[in-house]
Amino acid sequence: MSDAEGGEEGEEEGHAVGSLVLEGGIKPAEELDAEEVQRMELGKVDDVRKVAKLEGSKRMNDILKEIEKYQANPSTPEQMALPTHSNPEYNLIVQANNLSVDVDNEIMVVHKFIRDHYAPKFPELEQLVTDPQMYIRSVRALGNAEDPTKVNLQGVLPAAIIMSVLVTATTTSGQPLSDAEWKAVERACDLSDRLEEARKKIFMYVSSRMNILAPNLSAIVGTTTAAKLLGVAGGLSGVAKMPSCNVYLLGAQKKIAAGFSSIMQRRHTGFVYQSDLVQQTPPEYRMKVQRTVGAKCTLAARMDLERQRRDGTYGEQLREKIEKHIDRLAAPPPSKIVKALPIPNDGPKKRRGGKRARKAKEAYAQTELRKLQNRMAFGEAEEEVGAFDQTKGLGMIGTGKVRAGVGEAKSRAKLSKANKLRVAALTKAAQSGTATSGTATSLTVTPVQGFELTNKAAAAQRVQEANERWFSNGTFSFVGQKGSTTQK
Repeated sequence: MSDAEGGEEGEEEGHAVGSLVLEGGIKPAEELDAEEVQRMELGKVDDVRKVAKLEGSKRMNDILKEIEKYQANPSTPEQMALPTHSNPEYNLIVQANNLSVDVDNEIMVVHKFIRDHYAPKFPELEQLVTDPQMYIRSVRALGNAEDPTKVNLQGVLPAAIIMSVLVTATTTSGQPLSDAEWKAVERACDLSDRLEEARKKIFMYVSSRMNILAPNLSAIVGTTTAAKLLGVAGGLSGVAKMPSCNVYLLGAQKKIAAGFSSIMQRRHTGFVYQSDLVQQTPPEYRMKVQRTVGAKCTLAARMDLERQRRDGTYGEQLREKIEKHIDRLAAPPPSKIVKALPIPNDGPKKRRGGKRARKAKEAYAQTELRKLQNRMAFGEAEEEVGAFDQTKGLGMIGTGKVRAGVGEAKSRAKLSKANKLRVAALTKAAQSGTATSGTATSLTVTPVQGFELTNKAAAAQRVQEANERWFSNGTFSFVGQKGSTTQK
């Protein structure tokens, strides 16, 4: 686009009005938004030159002449190793890279012009062939023929698309164009071809020179993105001296989005985000990967500035690290490890022992009652309790003795020496028989005096002494017959 048009576009709402350009750098070319081009109404423009003025301009002719000059007499490696301010070819590389962006914008506008003017002839072709270059080739092949089905499209379109075009052409509602309209479409197709040739020429030149000027940086982000970074930063030294956290912001544009959707607008994204390495990354990881790529670009630029590893191997190593990092980000989480089953009849394994473990084992051990419930007598019906479907079998409960759970001797509480002596004394006193019961009392109840405090032990002693005194040597004799009673 011309400089005048570029100035007008900068004032339009929705276009880029500013970008991050360092001192000594060259402002990058502004890329047209595809949606804005789609909204253009070019059907009433009779000549493509009114909207596409780049070809033949002084700027484009001068740059192409300089490219031809350096392609015929390329700079020596010693000249390419000079600093950027002393290398005349460096500015040409940056200008050619910006020119390629303008050529792409011009091709988009020419494509829209052709579509608007060829739509009355074949309106469905726009939906069937979406690629711009393929659409222009198909328009040139179909021409203004009354019967498109007789046109040979082999080599112009893929076989599947050819079938769709021919089937749709039999039912299309389009009408042939007038001679003036068809001539305008032909001129636009010719202009598109010339712009495409110029774009390829510029791309080949920039790629060949960037591989010499910054081989390691080009190995990471590509020659086109590398040329944009150097142009904005003011050369290799600008990128090398810049903090790595700012590299991925180079080329970030401030946009006025009043009245437009902000879904597709990415903040804090620049030329690094547009590189193939970042665009091939899954969308959810692109913002994170562009920071990594920006950091690696700084390392590669410093290596290129020192004129070391000129074969680009260092940049290839950094790119491999970035690709591995992307693979790790996109990799699924590790699957749960399925534990192998133990060997049958392998026996119990050693568990943690100790007093606490034994107590826990005894607390959760199966009771004798549960063991009996789990058993069944052979040939006998099992008793059940409950009603309907809430019944439970009793097993052998009621047929055997339920033994109380006895703890292991190891788990019993340990007594101190004093407690052991005390327990032994109590046991000996209980076994001797002379000890008085703990529930014995000295109170007796008489009908005359009521409660009376007596000494039962003293009374028993007196009875024993009397018996020994009076009846120790005596005998008894029985008079009469057994079973008889004496009557008075």
